[in-house]
Amino acid sequence: MPKFDSKSFNPQAFGKYTERVPNLRRNELLKSRALAPNSEIRNLFNSQTTTSYGVIPMFGNLGGTALNYDGTTDITATSTTTFERGVVVFGRAKAWTEKDFSEDITGGVQFMSNVGNQVAAYWDEVDQDILLSMLKGIYSMTDPGSAVFVNNHTYELSTAVGASTLNSAIQKACGQNKDKFQIVIMHSVVATNLENLGLLEYMKYTDANGVQRSLNMATWNGRTVIVDDSMPTRDIPAAGAVSAVTGVKAVYTLAISTKAIAGDALTLGEKTYVCGTTDGWDAGASTTADATALKALLAVDFPQYTIGGTGGSITLTQKVALAEDVPTLIVNKNDTSGTLAATITETTEGVTAVAAVAAHDGYTEYTTFALGQGAFDYEDIGAKVPYEMDRDPKVNGGEDTLYSRQRKCLAPYGISYTKAVQATLSPTNAELENGANWKLVSDGSGTYFDHQAIPIARIISRG
Repeated sequence: MPKFDSKSFNPQAFGKYTERVPNLRRNELLKSRALAPNSEIRNLFNSQTTTSYGVIPMFGNLGGTALNYDGTTDITATSTTTFERGVVVFGRAKAWTEKDFSEDITGGVQFMSNVGNQVAAYWDEVDQDILLSMLKGIYSMTDPGSAVFVNNHTYELSTAVGASTLNSAIQKACGQNKDKFQIVIMHSVVATNLENLGLLEYMKYTDANGVQRSLNMATWNGRTVIVDDSMPTRDIPAAGAVSAVTGVKAVYTLAISTKAIAGDALTLGEKTYVCGTTDGWDAGASTTADATALKALLAVDFPQYTIGGTGGSITLTQKVALAEDVPTLIVNKNDTSGTLAATITETTEGVTAVAAVAAHDGYTEYTTFALGQGAFDYEDIGAKVPYEMDRDPKVNGGEDTLYSRQRKCLAPYGISYTKAVQATLSPTNAELENGANWKLVSDGSGTYFDHQAIPIARIISRG
């Protein structure tokens, strides 16, 4: 191993050295094939035009109902659809500095060598944090068409995990494809509960001295378990009993008491209607005519309400019982000759429906993720200079700094990164956790990728 100083440091040899240091978590993810190489992604980001974000196609499966072959029925053809999937490269960098004096004062302890021995494990932790951020992000997707994934790939318990939990969760997510699942990442509290039930068995290895030791990995229903206390948790405070409340749809009445003339304006929320303009609100002969013209416009601009009423009165009835107000009414007159007079009142108070909630003590929710073969595509895109040393002989009597950089791509299968909310060319962990940056792969015309082909499942439990 080359000595750590600015003259004799060999970045290529150092890179190979770090690869030899066991990265237990990443190796298990690779071994389980939950992280799978993807030549399309590698070729995409090795091109001169695409360096940080790209879109790759995904081919749809054959479908359609087979026709009756009876000599009279025509055979009609259908075609497959093509989906598009956005993928992103994330870059991370870190540096570590050690002083010459530290080695002198400790009698020759090689602190920088110690840094080198831990670099691989450090990046292993960083990569797993990024993987967890992506999982948080895809389970926070806001795209309506992606709800089918979030709902079906979540298995929520009001108790701690049990013997049938994993099997039920992966079946709910992928149906007959549940055999693809190979690895589970969980909090130590969940792992301990499973161990107490005799459902978890920790793996062991024998060190160079022949001593058998336990690893921080186990098996559950034949799937490898990684124990990680950075898994998402949520504290639920104690709650008293809440009586059920029946929802009531609010009704608002917009009353026009004096007809409008050209130039009069009525604003409802953020929408303004000017009488006598091309927006469709013509100056009518009466308040009834004004209201009739307005109702047609309101039905389009306020779809959350059912529009009705007679004469010069317009009613807006909520379609769903929600305790929220109708947009504020503002009446404007563009000149002193304007005549419009209108008011809005809440004639029926809205009440949000509340289900009965039983009293309970406070508890903590734990999230467990199960991943299957090909759950994520994984490519190490690489940085121009992944490792380098710098020596400054004057600062603190002399010090060495090791710089490390990496650029990688993790892409969940069947889910597209949209880059909707990303400030720079590399997404932060917070941006990866933003559900607005993800959506289920689609063909752009309303057809979404089959969610049961995505081997990712989430279990929410009380331990």
